[in-house]
Amino acid sequence: MSILEDYYNRFDEEHRLSTRHGIVEFTVTLKYIHECIGERKSLSILDLGAGTGRYSVSLAQEGHTVTAVELVEKNRKRIEAKHQSGVHIWPGNALDLSFLDAESFDIALVFGPMYHLHSKEERLKVFEQVKRVTKKDGFILVAYVMNEYSIIEYCFKKAQIASLLKEKRVTKDFHTVSSKKDLYSYLRLEDINELNEAANLKRVKIIAADGPSDYMRRELNAMDEETFKIFIDYQLATAERTELLGASSHTVDILKR
Repeated sequence: MSILEDYYNRFDEEHRLSTRHGIVEFTVTLKYIHECIGERKSLSILDLGAGTGRYSVSLAQEGHTVTAVELVEKNRKRIEAKHQSGVHIWPGNALDLSFLDAESFDIALVFGPMYHLHSKEERLKVFEQVKRVTKKDGFILVAYVMNEYSIIEYCFKKAQIASLLKEKRVTKDFHTVSSKKDLYSYLRLEDINELNEAANLKRVKIIAADGPSDYMRRELNAMDEETFKIFIDYQLATAERTELLGASSHTVDILKR
């Protein structure tokens, strides 16, 4: 079993997305998926790295034909357990989509795979696979976890920064260095821009899916319902602000094939 499969067999992804910081991420991201859908009905949507199917099931319930590709069997079973979800479920990972037909999806969601890949070559392989199965002028939405979030949340808050600098797992300009033994890899905006250029993909926009919410878990949980709703409104209003993107824990890059 891979490190990734072992982690997600132990980690409750369904619970994460039901927490308040998870609700912020889901609400904001879904807004931008709906922007890509527009007025169109019954689209063909790929959810690559679908987890427990939060996006897959929601979009299928709206009447779209959704194909979920997920590596972890536990997660696939969670999707299957959501009765009448209408989601077509495949085992697999983002590096090989040979079982899917070319140009068969209007929209492709890549909301997990880039978190766990550690080389530019692997990330470009994902883009190669996703571009093949997405229709011309289709949308590709790609999520990343951001470097500065990692530096602040894990390196400084957990008092690991000095040792990580000595071990050269963080560079002198504070960029994390990940390897195959690490679960996550963290990017900066310039890294994402470089990938898009190499993959010949055109950006529509890039958004901060959750902004400061992951830093504010305790504060979000303490908010009354009215204040929490206002916080979601705040994140919806500021998601595209360029000065806030790099410090968000997650970004979503919205691209056109």
